Amino acid sequence: MNLHDLETLVSVADIGGVTRAASHLHRSQPAITRRIKLLEDQLGVPLLERGQGGSALTEAGRIFLPYAKAVLAALKDGTEAVWALNGNDHGTVSLAIVGTLAGTTIVDQLRDFSSRHRSARVELRTANSFEVSDMVRRGEVSLGLRYFGDPSADLVSRQIAEERIVLVCAVRHRWAGKRLRDPLQLRCQQWLSLPMTRHRDSFAHLVARQLAAARLDDVEVMPIDSMTAQKRLIEAGIGIALLPESIIQEELGLGTLSTIDAAQLQTTVPIHVVHRKNGYLTGATRTLLSLIDSAPVRPRPTAVRGRKKNSRRRRSVR
Repeated sequence: MNLHDLETLVSVADIGGVTRAASHLHRSQPAITRRIKLLEDQLGVPLLERGQGGSALTEAGRIFLPYAKAVLAALKDGTEAVWALNGNDHGTVSLAIVGTLAGTTIVDQLRDFSSRHRSARVELRTANSFEVSDMVRRGEVSLGLRYFGDPSADLVSRQIAEERIVLVCAVRHRWAGKRLRDPLQLRCQQWLSLPMTRHRDSFAHLVARQLAAARLDDVEVMPIDSMTAQKRLIEAGIGIALLPESIIQEELGLGTLSTIDAAQLQTTVPIHVVHRKNGYLTGATRTLLSLIDSAPVRPRPTAVRGRKKNSRRRRSVR
């Protein structure tokens, strides 16, 4: 059993099949199959089930997978620990963030960090909150920034900020830029939200809780699996949605989206930084972590272009 065999199994499991793993690892499909067979021979059990729809992990494969990931993560930790001997600000900082957080001041913090610590190399990846935790857990990245906390015993999850969730609408909407005291007037609106998942801490569940709190739990909600797609639909006048404030800054500046001031629907979502409990953090990673802790993540200021939006006095709508 060697590291290449473990890497092959992890790739097949995470990427989804032998063919995709072969492309990702730049190896032939027979070479991938051969390495999996070597693992199966040493363990004495099949790790993959081959069928017409592709390959899937057997029960033994699912049991063995986290141990394989742990070995690869430990090797990465050891390598970075040796490389970091050159100094406190040396080494690689690998960070995974939720894509919508690219609209926050974390981008400015990364730029400032790179300019001050030129000996450090920053690697950045984007994913959803649950994928961010998985990347950290597997050792693919050292730090993760995600929405909501992660209760996993093998991760350290700490809240560093919170972001406002606002009610977003088209600029031509009846209540655009106005204060709405009675949210029941939105009962006939088409609402947009991310699809429900099994995770209770998700935006879909957050939206559902806010709608229920405003007595709107019976409204029609269209599941849209991308917040960017939600924004485009809202711009076209197809629905309204509760979205993170940071994700709409550009559209607010361009004047293509607006908000409705509905206090009963507004809420916040916590932003957490996560890293492995027993994972090695390079000096550069610790420096970036301290920077994030000392300067809370916030939405980037809106750059207003062209005509000013929402500059008129807010009016109340009963």
